[in-house]
Amino acid sequence: MAEDLIGYDTLTQEAMRGVVRAALSRAVGSRGLPGRHHFYITFKSQAPGVVLPDHLKQRYPDEMTIVLEHQFWDLEVFPDRFRVILKFGGQPYPIVAPFAALTRFYDPSVRFGLQFDALAGSVVSDEEIAAVETPAPVDEAPSETGTGSAAVVSLDAFRKK
Repeated sequence: MAEDLIGYDTLTQEAMRGVVRAALSRAVGSRGLPGRHHFYITFKSQAPGVVLPDHLKQRYPDEMTIVLEHQFWDLEVFPDRFRVILKFGGQPYPIVAPFAALTRFYDPSVRFGLQFDALAGSVVSDEEIAAVETPAPVDEAPSETGTGSAAVVSLDAFRKK
């Protein structure tokens, strides 16, 4: 077989990450997630560009799965990463995850999922890192996109055995 000089595997991974970027973009702002859609997003917690509070990096030293369903705030989608505020232990924390750090994406409402190879990371600003180290004041929490709760879950329950 000939050597792949185009890099089809990398192109495919980038295209699939583009699907996640587009899906997240549809949930930005007051629109929130359309219909019954919700997302399980798994990423490498130690990947370059990932910004998490230290206690979450310690609790999830390899991978972390977040759920975007009813309660999340200030979702921002950039060409190389997304940022969202979720509550952990009642405290809101910003989470930044480069698309290159994603390992899985699943929307159980339509049984759609993607699995990724880990790619090289991305750069995150000092301001984003500082924002994660200090939780947002509870009384100044951003407007809620929905009702319910955010959770970190294991995807093992969704895997076929």
